[in-house]
Amino acid sequence: MEAKIMLHSGSEFDILDPHSSDFSIEDIAHGLSLLCRYVGQCREFYSIAEHSVYVSETCEDHALAALLHDAAEAFIGDVSGPLKALLPEYKRIEKTIETAIFAKFGIPYPLPKAVKAADLSVLAAEQDQIMPPGTSNWMAGSGVKPAEVEIKCLSPSEAKAAFLKRFEDLCTQRQPKCAVLVR
Repeated sequence: MEAKIMLHSGSEFDILDPHSSDFSIEDIAHGLSLLCRYVGQCREFYSIAEHSVYVSETCEDHALAALLHDAAEAFIGDVSGPLKALLPEYKRIEKTIETAIFAKFGIPYPLPKAVKAADLSVLAAEQDQIMPPGTSNWMAGSGVKPAEVEIKCLSPSEAKAAFLKRFEDLCTQRQPKCAVLVR
């Protein structure tokens, strides 16, 4: 079975064999910048690319891994948590794509626990700032404190630029292997 998609760059991405696919950080940034968090159920458009930048800024010790923590969604879309729990095959495919992305950029996998903690902290800030009142009630007993970020709801082009700038800055400073992958 062939399961390929065309990427913004013109390359093909094989969902079932992502390790053989020719994708770039621009493909990831482009896809994430056009995908809305919360399957669009927030007060205005808020991209996964912008979210990823905030998680990266919140998790300085693993900033590059944090920036790419949702990168698989650039190729398979964002699925709500409740639906994802019902789709074990989706989760397997997502994990395979994540490992291919992390391998390409020289990032250890699986993700450090600090990345998930930063993701939850940014989620808490998002719930306070861009979701309907009362949706942050889950934080009361969770011990999760909202990250000190201001959600800007950037346009897709602004979010893509912010994501690529963060990637380039991190690669130049900390990850010599991935610096050569910035096109």
